[in-house]
Amino acid sequence: MRFYRFTPLYQERVWGGHGLADKLGRTLPEGGPIGESWEVVDRPEAESVVSEGPDKGLSLRSLIETKSDKVMGPGWDTKKVFPILVKWLDCQDRLSLQVHPPAKVAPSLGGEPKTECWYVAACEPGSALLVGLKHGVTRQQFEQALHDDELEPLVQRIPTQPGTFMFVHSGRIHAIDAGNLILEIQQNSDTTYRVYDWGRLGLDGEPRQLHIDQSMKSIDFEDFEPDPVPNKKVSQQRLVESDVFTLDKYTLKTGETLTLVANEEPRLLGLVKGVLREADGSAVAKSDNILLPYAEAFTFTAQEDSTVLVTSGFAR
Repeated sequence: MRFYRFTPLYQERVWGGHGLADKLGRTLPEGGPIGESWEVVDRPEAESVVSEGPDKGLSLRSLIETKSDKVMGPGWDTKKVFPILVKWLDCQDRLSLQVHPPAKVAPSLGGEPKTECWYVAACEPGSALLVGLKHGVTRQQFEQALHDDELEPLVQRIPTQPGTFMFVHSGRIHAIDAGNLILEIQQNSDTTYRVYDWGRLGLDGEPRQLHIDQSMKSIDFEDFEPDPVPNKKVSQQRLVESDVFTLDKYTLKTGETLTLVANEEPRLLGLVKGVLREADGSAVAKSDNILLPYAEAFTFTAQEDSTVLVTSGFAR
């Protein structure tokens, strides 16, 4: 096995549930509702660990520190964190209305910028995303609606279906509605400012903390009604091309192959649907998220119709 698969890190969230088990076949820890599975992460408070193969037991941080030329490519600064964080989100209830600070604002607030994107893998009837302000909403109207407890009508609502894809740059106000199972690919950051939480109590029975001042300094009040990326019926589609990462979707029919050459860049591969088999015999199953090292070439063959997301452009 020449790629790296990691042990998921499951996170309790008040809006989570049991969907990662029911829909993805995961074995979840006992306890409260699981809202997130951190699939690939390199942070002091949460570190991915290789789950199998010759490097089993090594952390992602250790891989970067000891094998950076192979994993990240020549010249990579081993002190830099891995730039991307990959998560599965099981949204059984609505998430807070929130924002992540833009790069130019984050340092003054003591936070980290966070640009992210969502691929809806499954959803319940009537589910939606709340993304961006409705056309014409002003900062003053937003502040008044926040005071009056009437924010929801000011935010765009986008109905979801499997394959809905949304890019959420730092500064874009957003929430995920109940009933969505989402693969999130994001900048390595854990800074979220909640501007509104629908009057909900946290897992401790207390109102969850809001970050009104930080949110108002972070929200882009010129960001009106952004569109989701069209779900094109093509074999390859560029979903994101940003200064943080690039994301491509590959739709493979049974027997079709995806080849990624060596010595270009490291990549992340997420399998939303189907089963893949690599040329060395290694299998990739639905919901897997794996790291493809810089120094290795890969040829994946679809064992059944498959939907594959490949993240690149982050090792700059």
